Amino acid sequence: MKGNLFPPALIWITSRPAAASQIPPECVDRVTEIRGFSDPQKDEYFTKRFSDENLAKRIITHVKSSRSLYIMCHIPVFCWISATVLERFFVEKHNGEIPKTLTEMYTHFLIFQTSLKNEKYLEKQEMDPLKSLELDKEFVLKLGKLAFKNFDKGNLIFYEEDLKEIGIDVNEASVFSGVCTEVFRQEIGLYEGKVYCFVHLSVQEYLAALHKFLLNTDPNLLERTVDEALESKNGHLDLYLRFLLGLSMEFSQKLLKGLLSQTRSCNIKEVVKHIRKKIHENLSPEKTIYLFHCLNELNDNSLVIEVQSYLNSGRLSEKNIGPTGWSALAFVLMMSAEELDGLDLRNCTLRDEGLHRMLPVIQVSRTALLNNCSLTVGCCEVLASILSSDLNLRVLDLSDNNLQDSGVKLLSAGLGNPQCKLDTLSLCNCRVTEGGLASLVSALCSNSSHLRELDLNYNCPGDSGVKLLSDLLQNPTCKLKTLGLKMCGLTEKCCKALASVLTSNSSHLRELDLSDNDLQDSGVELLSTGLGNKQCKLDTLRLSGCCVTEVGCTSLASALRLNPCSHLRELDLSYNNPGESGVKLLFDLQQDPTCKLETLKVDHGGECRIRPGLLKYSCRLTLDPNTANRHLYLSENNRVVTWSEKELQPYPHHADRFDCCSQILCEEHLSGRFYWQVQWSGNKARIGVTYKGINRKGDGDECWLGYNNKSWSLCCFGGRYSVKHNKKQTSIPVPPFHTVGVYLDSLAGTLSFYRVASGEVTLLYRFTSTFTEPLYPGFLVWDTMSLCELGHGHTLA
Repeated sequence: MKGNLFPPALIWITSRPAAASQIPPECVDRVTEIRGFSDPQKDEYFTKRFSDENLAKRIITHVKSSRSLYIMCHIPVFCWISATVLERFFVEKHNGEIPKTLTEMYTHFLIFQTSLKNEKYLEKQEMDPLKSLELDKEFVLKLGKLAFKNFDKGNLIFYEEDLKEIGIDVNEASVFSGVCTEVFRQEIGLYEGKVYCFVHLSVQEYLAALHKFLLNTDPNLLERTVDEALESKNGHLDLYLRFLLGLSMEFSQKLLKGLLSQTRSCNIKEVVKHIRKKIHENLSPEKTIYLFHCLNELNDNSLVIEVQSYLNSGRLSEKNIGPTGWSALAFVLMMSAEELDGLDLRNCTLRDEGLHRMLPVIQVSRTALLNNCSLTVGCCEVLASILSSDLNLRVLDLSDNNLQDSGVKLLSAGLGNPQCKLDTLSLCNCRVTEGGLASLVSALCSNSSHLRELDLNYNCPGDSGVKLLSDLLQNPTCKLKTLGLKMCGLTEKCCKALASVLTSNSSHLRELDLSDNDLQDSGVELLSTGLGNKQCKLDTLRLSGCCVTEVGCTSLASALRLNPCSHLRELDLSYNNPGESGVKLLFDLQQDPTCKLETLKVDHGGECRIRPGLLKYSCRLTLDPNTANRHLYLSENNRVVTWSEKELQPYPHHADRFDCCSQILCEEHLSGRFYWQVQWSGNKARIGVTYKGINRKGDGDECWLGYNNKSWSLCCFGGRYSVKHNKKQTSIPVPPFHTVGVYLDSLAGTLSFYRVASGEVTLLYRFTSTFTEPLYPGFLVWDTMSLCELGHGHTLA
């Protein structure tokens, strides 16, 4: 700290929130939290503490192997305690197990300090450390009484009369400098004489717990203290309880046998049972994690093992994890000896409450992938607080969550904070419109913004929203290099603003994705004016599925040919209609020695690609009679299927046939971009896609669409709608309808379901996955279903 203080200024310094709460509020105008050592600083401490490099590495390795110890090392004093204890184990090769829990470390610290005092100050010959503790039993018990009495009253400092009241000789206390430190104050009138305190509050808590344990006769002490600690609002009993639990273990009692008149009998199983019961109650995330630390002191890791099985199976997204499970997972990850570079919770049923319980992990991660986690606006305020902190988070993926504009506004408060170091943010398919974008742009105009990549694909910013982004990109403080605006309902109107970005000398933009927007040739011509400018630094431009014809390709080729300074390396014009002449123009350009274009995509072209919206990807499907259940009747050239309870069709035996489920697949296997529509009658239907390997025999979950990891489906049942994959179901509140549109982009890994009604196509739900095989459209039929003939009448809502 530095600065000039006014004479009446007061500075309060404490290492614990419990102590800070005792400071009168009227005496505090500003609070600053100093977090202690970061992980690199913990390693640095041990490296500098020992001249022996190998010893330092051994100690660091051991501390990291017990994550609970490594976490505590953010307290510098605990690093000193750990170094003191572990040095003796590794250098002097003491017998016994090296301490791995908090209680074990402090118990050994007490033993070694008494041994050191006898050897150094009282010049007694070296002896067994446990024997040394026994010789100093009386003094240790007095220290414990002093610690407990003051801890119970909330006193962190005490005076000579306090020591005398306990029967401690002041000079003898000085000898115990490793445990009880003498502090001199010179201020006349503020402190008269000497003031004493323990070297750290945790030492006082340990000795207080030791005192209570040695004198305890209450068989229910541990359970009662667990309850008291949970009821505490400021957590002042947290470490005290952990020490009390650790001291009750047989191993601790063997170390402290010199202080015990007789072994204490503790029903550890009942205590564990009590803590596990509390864990399953609706506690705060912090208290739940704390109880896992308590179980760690009792050497019980049954819940941890259960959660580790989720992780080891690699199928975390398939589990319907509750709040307690997320707290347990957070504890497991925090306890891991490995550095936590990334947190991948994609497609998990996290929800807002689960996210709150995973915050400790997110706070120490560099990457947090939280897409499709059923998050809502409610999670955004707490995420903003993380972004506002001086943490390691660099990549945050919130794709496929219902955050909406209000959630993005809350996030923007964190993004605009000078502490935020985020460089990659994905808000793909988060229902963001111009309103949310305005808040985001305002935050990113900050001089301190580090953001380099912004993914806004599958949102609805509108052309006016893109104008806001364009103004941001031309701001000299903006460092954005990559911008994704795929399938955002944009038109040619936004292209003039984007062209001005390309001609701006202050823009850092290098990669722009405008795929699946109906920009048409007029929009591409506007973009070409920017690409032809010598200031343009763009190296990647994606215009796939943008209704571009030969005219637009001519504009692009001309702009790139006339700009020898062009940096463009990649141009994607797939799923357009460039025609043979347009393709030839672009390939001839690529062969030009002055052209830097390395990657050119013009595949999947044709006249159908200039149809509006999703219709450009429409395909004609045919139902496969070889897959049809025998209760299903096909008609209209295998475009209509009807279910009959009584009549069975005389289909021949076929290995692909569903023998129990009333399901049917299409003949076509799809890989790429495809759109189709299905209409049904009655009040029940299921529409989906599946890999060919879905089971066809029996009626188990492995056969039904959406109930396994091979298929995805939309279910319509009595006016209620939901989507399902691998048994994970998400309800969709929507007005009744009987026609659904399905859009598959297998390379992008998206499967989208749309409500089709009154000439409008409205998104219901978008799956994000990695499709490893071609997909077959499939249906579960309860009445009649038909594949629609697609015309030009639908517009994307």
